[in-house]
Amino acid sequence: MRVPHLMILTAITCSSPSTFSVATPHKDPYIWLEGVEDEKALAWVRSRNDVTEQALKAYPAFQEIYDGSLEILNAKERIAYPSFRDAWLYNFWQDEKNERGIWRRTTLEEYRKDDPQWEILLDIDALSVEEGKKWVFKGSTALYPNYDLCMVSLSRGGGDAVEQREFDVEKKTFVKDGFFVPEAKCSVQWKNQDTLYITTNFGEGTTTDSGYPRIVKEWERGTPLSEARTIFVAEPADVAVWPGVINTPERQYDIVYHSITFYKSHVYVIEDGELFKLDYPEDADFRGFFKNQLLVHLKTDWTVDGTTYKQGSLIGIDYDLFRDGNRDFVVIVEPDERSSIVSVSTTKNLLLVNMLNDVRSELYAFHFRDGQWQKQRVDTPDYGTISVGSTDENSDRYFFTYTDFLTPSSLYLVSDENQVGQLKSLPAFFDAAKFEVKQFEATSKDGTPIPYFVVHAKDTQFGGNNPTLLYGYGGFEIPMQPEYSAITGQAWLERGGVYVLANIRGGGEFGPKWHHAALKENRQRAYDDFIAVAEDLIVQKTTSPQHLGIMGGSNGGLLVGVAFTQRPDLFNAVVCSVPLLDMKRFNKLFAGASWMAEYGNPDKPDEWAYIKKYSPYHNVVAGKKYPKVFFNTSTRDDRVHPGHARKMVAKMLEMGHDVYYYENIEGGHAAATTNAQRAFRNALVYAYLHQQLQ
Repeated sequence: MRVPHLMILTAITCSSPSTFSVATPHKDPYIWLEGVEDEKALAWVRSRNDVTEQALKAYPAFQEIYDGSLEILNAKERIAYPSFRDAWLYNFWQDEKNERGIWRRTTLEEYRKDDPQWEILLDIDALSVEEGKKWVFKGSTALYPNYDLCMVSLSRGGGDAVEQREFDVEKKTFVKDGFFVPEAKCSVQWKNQDTLYITTNFGEGTTTDSGYPRIVKEWERGTPLSEARTIFVAEPADVAVWPGVINTPERQYDIVYHSITFYKSHVYVIEDGELFKLDYPEDADFRGFFKNQLLVHLKTDWTVDGTTYKQGSLIGIDYDLFRDGNRDFVVIVEPDERSSIVSVSTTKNLLLVNMLNDVRSELYAFHFRDGQWQKQRVDTPDYGTISVGSTDENSDRYFFTYTDFLTPSSLYLVSDENQVGQLKSLPAFFDAAKFEVKQFEATSKDGTPIPYFVVHAKDTQFGGNNPTLLYGYGGFEIPMQPEYSAITGQAWLERGGVYVLANIRGGGEFGPKWHHAALKENRQRAYDDFIAVAEDLIVQKTTSPQHLGIMGGSNGGLLVGVAFTQRPDLFNAVVCSVPLLDMKRFNKLFAGASWMAEYGNPDKPDEWAYIKKYSPYHNVVAGKKYPKVFFNTSTRDDRVHPGHARKMVAKMLEMGHDVYYYENIEGGHAAATTNAQRAFRNALVYAYLHQQLQ
């Protein structure tokens, strides 16, 4: 995921869902279901929830699946993933005693213990009781270098919309008369102790068509927000703007990120109160600064001053030379056809590049000495997924995690001396020794080989009768990688299921080219890839249509929505979570306009011409046999509007199709905010899958 756009995907909506309203440019008999908290719509939701709960809770193993899922989610043996902040490690934790969670910290020495002692900074359950609101903790932004002051983000019910409050870490209390930002889609960064950079809803006309802020301001302590000084203003048709502050041993860089579309952006550095634009391709990713080197990750080939830098490469140049007009970049990493850069992060003296090679992780550490880049592969476990966690900007310590389908996730600490040591590990929640993982390739409609992983018991018989769950995403350059899921292991694999992960186009498994191949008018390729994997599973007799189910969420919800409307003959179960489905109106609903760079603009006739061919809401028909789909979403999802799922269900029911629907009243885009809610949703999903596919 591109760093700037990750912020867009996790940003906030400026208006409360309960006040959301839309125009009705075309006749849609179910448009009333877009009234998120409209009483009539919520009554419909509750009635559908009742039907689904009654049916799926009756499945004999429902309670057992729920109990097992909740036990996993609440297990004390879970890894408390830490974040470096000065001498402390910070963590947010939820369990059966802390349903909404506690924000806490400890030292590295204490954290190494089996049962470390934590200092509680903020109890979200207690705050919710005190203020009479169901608060959800959404993180904090701390003041460098002491991190003693933070802006804490709190969401009502788990939506993206947050209010931000200044918090004193040492006193463990909100700062009286401190900085406060009302609920909005907002972002803040500390310029210094008495100054914030801020984007928020400043009033009428200050948000983009996508519902994100379009103005960056500088806000001085003790002054009203209305008097904050404007630094940058974007156009309404742009996606968003937000501030950034990058602290390095060399200097502090104050940044303005300007997202024009989801994949085109400008980045400015604030120099002496003026904006200096970083002049490189709009579709490239800014990867920050390291040793005063400007880092850029290219998404297409770039020719400048007679030199062509290849698509997917990470390149760097001295920032001062760049400001003077020099464009003689150095290539740090140039991936090949089967590899890609997943993430870039830094410590005090290390540039860490996490890569995929044939959908398997590799981690490299780069030193920059005497103007030269020196590369070293980090000693990590092989053939799985590595994720770089928190890094320490004051030393060369950093955390990374390792996981694969059958190996419980483990947390590793790399020391200043580059010593790699396992620090924590999940227990084995299921007997992985009974299972094995294989990687195969299916051939898509246009002849492209599409890799996929299959996880199954070693004694599985391949006669076409295995209950099989196929998962996919295929969008926004997000790679699907192997990971350990205790819940999938317990609720699916140990109950006789086969699990499949598809690496279809649109994702980031093989870099920008793999993603670009399924953009806009080529979107059907992602769906063809997914269908090809399904067909291959049937041909290889891993399963058969009667026993094959598919699952996806968000963009993956759109994926499975397309799959079952185009090829209902292939599937007998569909889990369609927090989905996009009405592709005629997706750009009118919440953050949808920001995704037109991925799907196209349905308001343009030439682009609607290809979108309408796959839009599930417009391609479901009466009289056709579909699998009994399970749609689920959240009332508080203010990123992908719950109206997509609601309207699809209402339309299918009126056509005579039998479906399940469940909408959690809180939960945001994750569709749940507490472990009990997560366990309940998991139990519904797996009860449904077993019921349909056995």
